[in-house]
Amino acid sequence: MKNKDRNRSTEPSIAPGMDDNEELEKEATKEEIEKGDYTQVTTLSYDEVDQS
Repeated sequence: MKNKDRNRSTEPSIAPGMDDNEELEKEATKEEIEKGDYTQVTTLSYDEVDQS
């Protein structure tokens, strides 16, 4: 089992074909929260203003 853990990537990943925005913005249900079966997602947005 140690070999499997060693080969796992530590980088976040999303399954191919997922609609990233739709899936990441979806709220966890009460049942998922009670089970601890959810992931907190933080969105970083860079807002650049043109200073002309």
